Amino acid sequence: MYILDFIKDIIMSSISILNGASGWLVISFVIAGALHNIITPQRFQQALGNNKLSAIFKSTVSGMLLPICSCGVIPIGISMYYSGAYLGPVLAFMTSTPVINPIAIILSLGLLGPEITFIYVISGFIIPILVGVLGNTFGKDELCIKQEDEGEVAIDLEEEKRSFIENIIDGLKWSFGELALTISKYVVIGMLVAGFITTVFPSSIIQKYLGNPGVLSLGSISILACVMYVCAVGHIPFVAALVASGASPGIAVTFLIAGAATNLPELISIYNVIGKRAVIIYTTTLTSCALIIGYITNKLLLGTTSNMNVESTQASINMANKIMLNIPDPVNYLCSFMIFIMFIKAILPSLREVVKNEA
Repeated sequence: MYILDFIKDIIMSSISILNGASGWLVISFVIAGALHNIITPQRFQQALGNNKLSAIFKSTVSGMLLPICSCGVIPIGISMYYSGAYLGPVLAFMTSTPVINPIAIILSLGLLGPEITFIYVISGFIIPILVGVLGNTFGKDELCIKQEDEGEVAIDLEEEKRSFIENIIDGLKWSFGELALTISKYVVIGMLVAGFITTVFPSSIIQKYLGNPGVLSLGSISILACVMYVCAVGHIPFVAALVASGASPGIAVTFLIAGAATNLPELISIYNVIGKRAVIIYTTTLTSCALIIGYITNKLLLGTTSNMNVESTQASINMANKIMLNIPDPVNYLCSFMIFIMFIKAILPSLREVVKNEA
């Protein structure tokens, strides 16, 4: 019975995590479909298909302005990559979007104070640029899609006289017919792993044992951030609870940076769709920077941060709620069902092959 209950808890936790991200995933599939045809590969190559720092800067700033969850950024980033963007700008975009956005800044200001928020914002701008530069420098075979793939895309671009609506429809067919199948397969697997980790190490236990400043270290919080699933905004109250329990301000900054950007569904998708080198550059740079900035934050702010102002906190939460797009639960359930169906469709060929070999 205990094993069955444990499996049930993992499944329920995975479903809960998927419901929190599924709406944003479907929105991202729509955006990716629009980008695929409306912003043509030639335009992507002109703007982001190069080693220039300006391309990375553009991706970083555009990512910072999108209030999309860490899973929702996957389809858009991969669509950019397959449309001709270099690895550097793609990784910069996929770093900046979950790490920092307008809603996260408002919540951080209210829950964590101006000092931590200032360091968080500066870090959220500098780190994606660094990740992008390293991606372009060490990307090698993963730096961009090979020429023969680009040639195939270029053939489709002969029909440039199609209407705007036709381009949108064609892009959505590609997004939900190809991209969504690939992404859903890895996202659902990542959600199951995240559900297992959340069941074994729920937030209440983490807060109870790791909220103690004598136990919690920058190293342990960075490891925790890498394995926990957190959304781009929902992790800020958790971080505030840790700080209120006595954790250092460096802990807050380390988790804010590493927690949102290094979730398992995203890493699994990058590994399988782009490549191993991209994941190594992405994860190593993020965790290293998060540790270094956390250490510097402790040196600057330890013992100097003031207690949270209740009125200021409530005002920030109210403002964030007004800006935040709250997707209704029925829509999230429907989106989760869609992603699960796409997951089944994606793995069916492999299952048929296994059954055929067994027979």
